[in-house]
Amino acid sequence: MTLQLGDTVPDFTQESSEGQIEFYTWAGDSWVVLFSHPADYTPVCTTELGEVARLKPEFDKRNVKVLALSVDPPDSHKGWIADINETQNTTVNYPLLADADRKVSDLYGMVHPNANAKVTVRTVFVIDPQKKLRLTLTYPPSTGRNFDEILRVIDSLQLTDNYGVATPVNWKDGDDVVVVPSISTEDAKQRFPKGLTEVKPYLRMTPQPDK
Repeated sequence: MTLQLGDTVPDFTQESSEGQIEFYTWAGDSWVVLFSHPADYTPVCTTELGEVARLKPEFDKRNVKVLALSVDPPDSHKGWIADINETQNTTVNYPLLADADRKVSDLYGMVHPNANAKVTVRTVFVIDPQKKLRLTLTYPPSTGRNFDEILRVIDSLQLTDNYGVATPVNWKDGDDVVVVPSISTEDAKQRFPKGLTEVKPYLRMTPQPDK
């Protein structure tokens, strides 16, 4: 199955390090970051899981639940989580799916045969409260993921869902934003009272409206 942006992601029931998870019920009305790993006891993923545990308060502030996946069983996860807590000086505070039968991996297209038919690739899925897929990022095994970037994208998605704006290159929360082309300049002046800078008729900047 190939999931594309805007698709409704499939529901599933799977075991995890925190018991059985029925995905739609577990997600509720939150955003979700689902990120996959090829197996337990992999070095790069060990650092990633520790970082996500440290960043969990940032995800919580944004109404985002985090959910990891690895294709090993729950007993293996327990040992790996102990290693993560020890080596990364943190406490894993979110569930790790035990996708031993690769049910979720297959549903979400995490197995790329040309990469390695036996293991999942390292993908990040950002899913909104309507269960729509909003972002995918797929990393090679040698490169650790940048979760600051994932938080930045969530900030952008949540902002742009609520206002008629888009976020420009390298945007960070608090920076100026772009007025979308579907809003006329006259309307934009009314909608964005903090001011409008018209660089070009199609490129109009305004201070972030919720700051």
